[in-house]
Amino acid sequence: MQALAVRAAVHIAAIFGIYLSAAMLVPAAVDLYYGNKDWRVFAFSSFFLGGLSLAIALATQGRPPVASSRFGFLVVNLLWFTMALAGSIPFVASSLELGVADAVFESVSGITTTGSTVLTGIDFIPPGILIWRSILQWMGGLGVIVLGLFLLPFLNIGGVSYFKIESSDIEDRPFERLSVFALSILGIYSGLTLTCAIAYAAAGMNGFDALNHAMTTMSTGGYSTHDASLGYYSDNLAVLWVSTLFMFVGGLPFSILVLMAIRGRLDAARDPQIRVFAGYVLFFALAVAIYLRISTGVPFFEALTHSIFNFMSVITTTGYASQDYSTWGPFAVACAFVATFLGGCSGSTSGGIKAYRFLIVFELMANGLRKLIYPNTVMPVRYGDRRVDDDMQRSVVLFISAFFVIWAIASILLAATGLDLVTAISGALTALTNVGPGLGEMIGPSGNFFGVSDTGKWILCLVMLLGRLEILTVLVIFTPAFWGR
Repeated sequence: MQALAVRAAVHIAAIFGIYLSAAMLVPAAVDLYYGNKDWRVFAFSSFFLGGLSLAIALATQGRPPVASSRFGFLVVNLLWFTMALAGSIPFVASSLELGVADAVFESVSGITTTGSTVLTGIDFIPPGILIWRSILQWMGGLGVIVLGLFLLPFLNIGGVSYFKIESSDIEDRPFERLSVFALSILGIYSGLTLTCAIAYAAAGMNGFDALNHAMTTMSTGGYSTHDASLGYYSDNLAVLWVSTLFMFVGGLPFSILVLMAIRGRLDAARDPQIRVFAGYVLFFALAVAIYLRISTGVPFFEALTHSIFNFMSVITTTGYASQDYSTWGPFAVACAFVATFLGGCSGSTSGGIKAYRFLIVFELMANGLRKLIYPNTVMPVRYGDRRVDDDMQRSVVLFISAFFVIWAIASILLAATGLDLVTAISGALTALTNVGPGLGEMIGPSGNFFGVSDTGKWILCLVMLLGRLEILTVLVIFTPAFWGR
């Protein structure tokens, strides 16, 4: 890796730090409006980060290097690392008096749209902190869309890019139209967030709650303004249905939304991964709703509302909870555990393994079984009506293999910090899939991560970043070949 590339990557991260410092003025204004003294914290953090970022940007400016995959990997990792550290500054300096591990954990959980939290008494936390948590998740969700649609396909890590969907040539990547498409995504993402906020307000939320939850719903992040999450509104079924709808939209590929909204391409909704995503959401929601109706006797519509809300939340890796579903019985808990792996679509704000990978893996398995009977037959792997090239097949198999290896290692490391087996296993899984709540009394839907040791929190921070950046993007920078010539 050339020094010029490292210098250019630092310069890009510094420019991003300037934008992030400007975003800190929003919670400063909110605290000032509500008469909270923490506005000074955000104002100071903004000027400190802005000044430092500007100095670094000026010191590192120069001729950019030739675009390459190694430079792309470095920029992606450095941007998210910068966002994690910069986002933690207000948490450390605020009246909450969080330690460094807690502050970084809250920031990483925000930008990765995981939604795990170390905070308690959220109902009484200053409004500036609450809006800052939501902003981190909203920005993180937008970053995930860009990562999934543009950077990962370009770096051959995976993902189904906009260009592969729009173009008849799977190798066509018309980057000259990238800025137009990026602005379209920003417009649709912002418009959906505003629509979601209006819908929440119409359903009965106050304006502040509606805005915060709209940002964390569209980003499938899950931060709430209440300790009880959306359980605070558990009696308001309209709120839960609004949230369910927009979580589903957040789990859709934004490339499809752009094609439908800008190009009028309604046929784009036939993307196979959308059918798979909607299919397993409906399967788990209906199965558990019927189970609740039979086992508890609650009215079916109420059971369906809570079931589809909570499973949409888990599958899209949002992390909201309307009830503690760990008390619904072993069948529901088992379904929730399996649902934690799934995720939404490629190019969405959700995490998890994602629907398109399941499609490709099952196609590989089916071809493998057919070749046992017809060993000389050539059987291409297909995604819908398109042939999946060898690079995509390799990236899918490599990702899933790495996923389970990282999960096993993280579970062992968390158990070594003193966590019980269920907490360690589900904590590692929920961090890697960016879901938020795990299983068990401590980190379940009604708990939080406050009781995890500082060592455990640092481990979870790394795992959350690994999961958000699709694992391979992070692992590659630790290989000797990456830093060689």
